[in-house]
Amino acid sequence: MENNAGFSNPADKLVLIVDDDDSVRELIEFVVKKEGFRVDKAADGEEALKKARTINPDLILLDLMLPKFGGFEILRELQGDETESIPIVIITGRYTDRSTSEMIKQEPNVKDFIEKPVKPQVLSAVMHKILHTQPKK
Repeated sequence: MENNAGFSNPADKLVLIVDDDDSVRELIEFVVKKEGFRVDKAADGEEALKKARTINPDLILLDLMLPKFGGFEILRELQGDETESIPIVIITGRYTDRSTSEMIKQEPNVKDFIEKPVKPQVLSAVMHKILHTQPKK
C-alpha cells in the first residue's frame, strides 16, 4: 500500500538478512525491525538461496563471507530466473579494494555496498531508499 507521497509502508516489505555471524545478524535484524520492515534470516549460502527462492524477499542484505557457498557464488545464483529482480545490498567486513567493490556494484541486482561495522543510520537510509519506504516517525 502506498501513501500519498508514493512511499510504501515498511511493514509490507520483507528483508532477508544473510550473515553467518549471530551477533551481526542480530544487530542488523534489530535495525531492520526498528525501521518497521519484516525480517527473515539465513546463516549460510545454501539457506540464503533456498529462502530467496521460496519467500521472494523485497531486499537481501548479503554478507560476502559465508559457509556453504560464498557471497560471490550466491550473487551469481541470484542473477537467475525468479530471483534476478530482488535488490541486494552487500555487507562485508572484509576490506574490499575499490576495483573489487566497483566490480560487485556492476552486478545488475546489487544496489549498494556497506562495510562492517554496520552503522544503523546508514543501513536504514539505504533500505528506505531502495524500497521506497519512509522511516517511521
